[in-house]
Amino acid sequence: MKIAVASQNRREITDHTGRCRKFWIYQVENETITNKELLELAKEQSFHDSSPNDSSPLDDIQVLIAGGMGTGLVRRLENKDIQPLITTETDPDKAVEDYLQGSLITKAAEPHEHGHKHTEK
Repeated sequence: MKIAVASQNRREITDHTGRCRKFWIYQVENETITNKELLELAKEQSFHDSSPNDSSPLDDIQVLIAGGMGTGLVRRLENKDIQPLITTETDPDKAVEDYLQGSLITKAAEPHEHGHKHTEK
């Protein structure tokens, strides 16, 4: 099993997952973390800048833990059979350990689609 944790600053879980480009990838076997490495996406590979139909280096994960995401991103992940989890926990390692122990406290996705303001040029 692979678990990704959004962590733009590499220390804390990121709130704005759509623009996040750095993810800790945890390899888990028999409920134990066997490896952890940083995946850094190109800007155009971020959820915000890519199409839901594009392939992604995150396509082979089973769980994505983040500090926040909208319902659009939740649906996008679920369509790729990735379980989205939103938590108030800020420590990536603790969040994964809590998830594996079944004690990760989660919250609901933002109740709205993520809107973007476009200005006329």
